[in-house]
Amino acid sequence: MSIEEFENAIRELGIYYKEEQLKQLERYYQLLIEWNQKINLTTIIEKEQVYLKHFYDSLTLTKIINLEENETFCDMGTGAGFPGIVIKIFYPKLHVTLVDSLEKRTKFLKTIIEELELENIDVYHARAEEFACNHRGKYDIVTARAVAHLSVLLEIGIPMVKVGKYLIAMKGNIEEELLESKNAQEILNAKLEKKLHFDLSFYAGNRSLLLFQKVKETNIKYPRRYSEIKKNRL
Repeated sequence: MSIEEFENAIRELGIYYKEEQLKQLERYYQLLIEWNQKINLTTIIEKEQVYLKHFYDSLTLTKIINLEENETFCDMGTGAGFPGIVIKIFYPKLHVTLVDSLEKRTKFLKTIIEELELENIDVYHARAEEFACNHRGKYDIVTARAVAHLSVLLEIGIPMVKVGKYLIAMKGNIEEELLESKNAQEILNAKLEKKLHFDLSFYAGNRSLLLFQKVKETNIKYPRRYSEIKKNRL
């Protein structure tokens, strides 16, 4: 995906941008490649592939939710900042929180935030399930991009969502996990509001977006410790 193709694609998503935002994204790419030589951030380093599989893929969230209608956004297991940093660049009014368990990655994220002069964005070095216990009912949107089984994402993410608001899972082929997560949805008071399957384009594979609404408060005992979650998924 060339820069021109990227611009055309995000316009089709209904994203209106300024030249400054494209410059921020380009600087983000440069720093990603620089830091990737020191720490493992991504195996995808060719520019056109980064713009497609990381940048554009992050923005496909807008296919399933109107980000303009929300104020707080948490990206758990953000890694190198996908989708959280990309979302922040194009939706600067959102207050974004990034959570990652590896300190080296959080140092990279803080560098990106400083270099791009992003405001109202926080970075936490923490395990997601531990972070969730201390940030219950805080966010309008919680998202995760292909980081764990759907039942695990729901157990960790739903407690952080405000009642009536949303968790979005970004996945590849999801049907089996979706069936296996029925029990978790019921226990955690989450309802599948919408699901969307699409081709990323340029033969980059299939994607699925799942939008879960939190219908009422989740029992305080969730999320459990990760050892329990891993041993016995809901």
